[in-house]
Amino acid sequence: MSDPSPSREAGARPLLQVDDISLRFGGVTAIDSVTFEVTDGELFAIIGPNGAGKTSIFNSISQVYRPQSGDIRWKGTSIMGTRPDRVARLGVARTFQNIELFPQMTVLDNLLTGRHIRMTGSFLAGAVWVGKAKREEIEHRRRVEDIIDFLEIEGWRKHPVALLPYGVQKRVELGRALAMDPELLMLDEPVAGMNLEETEDMARFILDIRRELGITLLMVEHDMGLVMDIADRVMVLDFGQRISEGPPAEVQRDPRVIAAYLGSTELDGSAPG
Repeated sequence: MSDPSPSREAGARPLLQVDDISLRFGGVTAIDSVTFEVTDGELFAIIGPNGAGKTSIFNSISQVYRPQSGDIRWKGTSIMGTRPDRVARLGVARTFQNIELFPQMTVLDNLLTGRHIRMTGSFLAGAVWVGKAKREEIEHRRRVEDIIDFLEIEGWRKHPVALLPYGVQKRVELGRALAMDPELLMLDEPVAGMNLEETEDMARFILDIRRELGITLLMVEHDMGLVMDIADRVMVLDFGQRISEGPPAEVQRDPRVIAAYLGSTELDGSAPG
């Protein structure tokens, strides 16, 4: 399941830069002076034990949380203090650790909600459905149908999400994020709760998103086999601090990483399946 596309080419521009951010909730430090960058076109993974601060980093990038110190830059410009919807409009989309879909809506309608940030017509124009508003909706629906084909969920397109298998629901959530036309897609535990077959399918879609759609990926995941098999670089967090960063083969041999996970046993970097 290896990805033949080149990883982190020399001179690739930083798309996202996280510089020495710290996030505290009262007396608890969730992120402690963490620095990293994601370059255009790469798949960067963040791993660490439960409570290490991985999802807090995602929420900080999305500006749902506001770090008390440090800076987060998108294409060289600080986004600190930017509203979350504005961050999304800049080209940053995400999925969630727990599925956050509209269960009574169809697959098609759930994906269309991801297009709302790309809609420019007025409410009145949309209500009468003429001219530009009509053309815009047709284009949004065409884009969503492309995503349905890409993720191989055509058979469920008219089904309410609540009736779908868990693995398909995870694909629908991925599709909604893709519907936002992101440049950076943040995946929070994309294979959590999946069986082996579903995990392998999701890994294939993740690789295709980068290779065929040209989208940069930032991923948090507990499945070590998946991370070590498909990521270009891996950053390891423990108690909110960065303890290691580098290529997967290098990171999994780092004694600090081994200690954080397993005490004295080396991580298993084998691929799922």
